[in-house]
Amino acid sequence: MSTGTTFASPSRADPLAPDRRPVTFLLAAALAAPDLWVTSWYGERFRGRPTASGEIFDPDGFTAAHRTLPFGTRLRVTNPTNGNTVEVRVNDRGPFVPGRQLDVSEAAAEALDIVDVGVKGLEVEVLETRGV
Repeated sequence: MSTGTTFASPSRADPLAPDRRPVTFLLAAALAAPDLWVTSWYGERFRGRPTASGEIFDPDGFTAAHRTLPFGTRLRVTNPTNGNTVEVRVNDRGPFVPGRQLDVSEAAAEALDIVDVGVKGLEVEVLETRGV
């Protein structure tokens, strides 16, 4: 009994078209991509307030807030759009906005050229982990 529906077999003209690449190829490409942390910044409004480490916040310093990295951890942060790089030291906790992994001080944000955009995916490398 026929229902009148026809099924065409998939085209074999281009077996590696972008939407048909082997899963292993896609996985390798994903693993090779740099690790981007969603990063925001905080500044003048917090000047003079104590950070979670007990230090007084200085928006002109090159510091950062992370939820779990030990205080004193040094990070290299790079803006992949322009190549600007800074080194910051974790001395605070945060960010507390869902989906964000790092807050940097205003000075670091200016050097990275992210002040105007506010939030950006940045490459982050842990240089040294130590406690204060």
